[in-house]
Amino acid sequence: MKYTEIKDKSIEELEGMLREKRLLLFQLRAKLKTMQLQDTSEIRKTRRDIARIMTAINAQKQ
Repeated sequence: MKYTEIKDKSIEELEGMLREKRLLLFQLRAKLKTMQLQDTSEIRKTRRDIARIMTAINAQKQ
């Protein structure tokens, strides 16, 4: 996901995406602890997506 894809979305859509990504991050971390996660780079990608979404939310609030 790129910032240009999400910068034009509404705050409600972004907050929904943020909830989904945080839930996904929780699930990925749980899989990591139980040795079920195959691709550990997914955690990094998800964290970066969360940061991009939060940046877009903060930019719209100002």
